Amino acid sequence: MDVLARLSSNMKSMERELQCPVCKDIVKQPVVLPCLHSVCLLCASEVLVQSGYPQPELPPEPNSPASTPNTRSPRQARRPMPKADRIDRALRPGFGTYPGRRRKEGPTQLMLFPCVPCGRDVELGERGLVDCMRNLTLERIVERYRHTVSLGSVAVMCQFCKPPQALEATKGCADCRASFCNECFKLYHPWGTPRAQHEHVQPTLNFRPKVLTCPEHDQEKLQFYCKSCQRLLCSLCKLRRVHTGHKIVPVTQAYQALKDKITKELNYILSNQGTVLTQITQLENAITQTEVNSVGAREQLAQCVRELMALLSERQAMLAQGLESSRQKRSEALANQVAERRSLLEHAGLMAFTQELLKETDAACFVHAARQTHNRLAQSIESLQSFSLSADPSFRHFQLDVSRELKLLTDLNFIQAPLAPVIDTQRTLAYDQLFLCWRLPQESSPAWHFSVEYRRRGVVPGGGARGGIRGGLAGARWGWQRLEEVSGTSAVIDRLEMDSVYVLRVRGCNKAGFGEYSEEVYLHTPPAPVLNFYLDSRWGLHADRLVVSKEQRCARSVPGLSLLQAADRALTSCHLTADLLVGDVAVTQGRHYWACSVEPGSYLVKVGVGLESKLQEWFHLPQDMASPRYDPDSGHDSGAEDSSDSPPSFTFLTMGMGKIYLPPSANSHHGTANHRDGGITNGNGPSSPTGVTYPLPPRLGVCLDVEKGRVTFYDAHSLRPLWEGPVDCSAPVCPAFCFIGGGALQLQELVANRNADQTPVRRVTIQSRVTKLN
Repeated sequence: MDVLARLSSNMKSMERELQCPVCKDIVKQPVVLPCLHSVCLLCASEVLVQSGYPQPELPPEPNSPASTPNTRSPRQARRPMPKADRIDRALRPGFGTYPGRRRKEGPTQLMLFPCVPCGRDVELGERGLVDCMRNLTLERIVERYRHTVSLGSVAVMCQFCKPPQALEATKGCADCRASFCNECFKLYHPWGTPRAQHEHVQPTLNFRPKVLTCPEHDQEKLQFYCKSCQRLLCSLCKLRRVHTGHKIVPVTQAYQALKDKITKELNYILSNQGTVLTQITQLENAITQTEVNSVGAREQLAQCVRELMALLSERQAMLAQGLESSRQKRSEALANQVAERRSLLEHAGLMAFTQELLKETDAACFVHAARQTHNRLAQSIESLQSFSLSADPSFRHFQLDVSRELKLLTDLNFIQAPLAPVIDTQRTLAYDQLFLCWRLPQESSPAWHFSVEYRRRGVVPGGGARGGIRGGLAGARWGWQRLEEVSGTSAVIDRLEMDSVYVLRVRGCNKAGFGEYSEEVYLHTPPAPVLNFYLDSRWGLHADRLVVSKEQRCARSVPGLSLLQAADRALTSCHLTADLLVGDVAVTQGRHYWACSVEPGSYLVKVGVGLESKLQEWFHLPQDMASPRYDPDSGHDSGAEDSSDSPPSFTFLTMGMGKIYLPPSANSHHGTANHRDGGITNGNGPSSPTGVTYPLPPRLGVCLDVEKGRVTFYDAHSLRPLWEGPVDCSAPVCPAFCFIGGGALQLQELVANRNADQTPVRRVTIQSRVTKLN
């Protein structure tokens, strides 16, 4: 019984592979669509007609017992037409909504077939189903399947014997595509005629043509296969211009390659049947757990609703009690006021007593007893003249405003996982460490914590980025590494590879589980270790126009009186007012990187490096100094006029008014400096004899290579090289900044110092610089 049940299950599973996706029955005369799905030829034509295309010309059905009424099985006694509802489902909104032209409108230019398995429209081309070849292999598999389900071989009867004397067929003719008994075969294939040369085969229910022929070129064999188009070609199709440059191989080679691939894939699956069974068991367990957990979730839902209803009932009782207490107090107050008014009636209460009091004739006794009555009457008259209810009967302030609660109940839903966070690209950066900042969308559910994942771009298995992270690390040495349970909306990742691109993403987590990942962001780490320094304002500082922040990481230059006083000489000489700021660190070896930002509204700001001694010599001058450009033989600000073969003593890039000036390229690789910054642009901008200008980047990066004597300027946001040039590194070199006119500059703060409570103690990273004030 188990064997039969397993066999039946396998047969049903096999039958699903042989079903037409339109009529849901075993395929008959299947054709292969361009999407590689097979569908009955009759079903395909009906779908196209329903879509508004003309009725296609169908080839005649094969004259085989498999398609004749007297020999086909009882279950296949009558071929049903595709049901209208199934065709309608195939043409449901979403695909199949492009009707073709009617017959009166001429030939169809483009046919679209709504493929049910794909869920989209498939282009059939101008010729429609004519270009779709029969799937003869599938037909043969269907024939073998029908033999199997019949539990034995089905007798193939002669198609030319007249019933009921039909005999069993003994031969089949591949050219006539029919099965014959011995007598009929001799009758229809007489000796000495061309029919006698027909190829005879075993009787069968499905005759395949000897070779597949091209649907466009009659009798042309399909001998080639185009890998680019993934279709069979004949020798004439191969010569078409559309296949120029395509990789075309003989069909035998494509057959062997595809057969080998399928064989390997089949063997792999068959050799991993244990894995398949394990996964089936896991899926079945998952289905069971789904049912169990759904029952638990339904019970929890009912419990939550019961708790809400109980809370509402409790709250209703409390509010009703308060309402009843107020009603009683108001009713008592109004009832007392009614009793007072009734006592003022003519024959009741106070009025009757007063009338009896007026009958008293003894003056002393009357005065003694009437004073209290007089007071009561005066109060009653005042009450009559200023009548008002002692209690408000409206109960207006006892109305409930449940609009907010109704909205909450309307929005009541199951817990949703957080939506994909949005990376804040303005605050996210790579400097001494990676700093990642994000936020949740406004409509997102709150997150308990976040998971930050990152990897080095281009890492191969076993070659992951080394280093650690701040927080718990869960991950392999290659691939994605993870920061688990990150609280807040920012994270810091340190100890990363220099000059590398890292991919980062983040997702939130709450009671419902993890949400979707954010979009991946790419951060380029600096090309060298970050040099941390502060501004040293002891050179050229003029308090009236240059201000350095308390943290000594920001400087602002404001044109003062000295600049106005020098303005009267602007027409007769070339005098400038410049202020120099240098870093409190000088380096003598290694590679170092730092970044800064220049205010776009600055007039002129120069950023670069230079020899400490030369900078002191050239810039430690009075306020009004002659510009080096004033000398006819100068032409640059590098200080290398004495020797054209020696590298310049200092190198600057000039920024101002929202632009950055990149000097013209020079033969800087050979140590010459014909211009102020004497360098190359590395192909990032067009070469010009006068240099070029670009929009000022948000942050400017500077990389100094002491051993090579080179300095490179970067767009610090994207780490794109802007310009490169030489610099003399024979002595200590320090960062330098020069202000001409108004401007502001901000050093990039270290990521490690972002959360520091106070400014760290100033330290010398490489070598302390001894400042000579004299």
